[in-house]
Amino acid sequence: MILLTPELRDRLLANGRFRDANHVPVVKFFNPVGAATWLATELDEDGDTLFGLADLGFGCPELGSFSLIEMASVRLPFELGIERDLYFEGAFPLSVYAEAARLAERIVFDTHRLQEAQAALRERR
Repeated sequence: MILLTPELRDRLLANGRFRDANHVPVVKFFNPVGAATWLATELDEDGDTLFGLADLGFGCPELGSFSLIEMASVRLPFELGIERDLYFEGAFPLSVYAEAARLAERIVFDTHRLQEAQAALRERR
């Protein structure tokens, strides 16, 4: 599977030019035979370094950088690799996904949990 279409690459690169913004995730990657999930908001000009929220399935999701090349090179059982969720559409800024993941100890997509995390972030300000 092609992990990034030209359109997704362009959106990620555009976000990467504005690092201080709280971008909405552009793309979701996942391990089809495991628990790992990545939400990417930005791509560096090097075309490889993504920034976003990563959860390798150990109960400690974190914000940081990860390599597109490394993700594409992963070989899983049944001749599978890391995949892109074709139907993912980010609905909240990355900070909301990160807060919800901190509370749940995994990346979540449940609208109710994300709204609660968004409200908690607003209260802190």
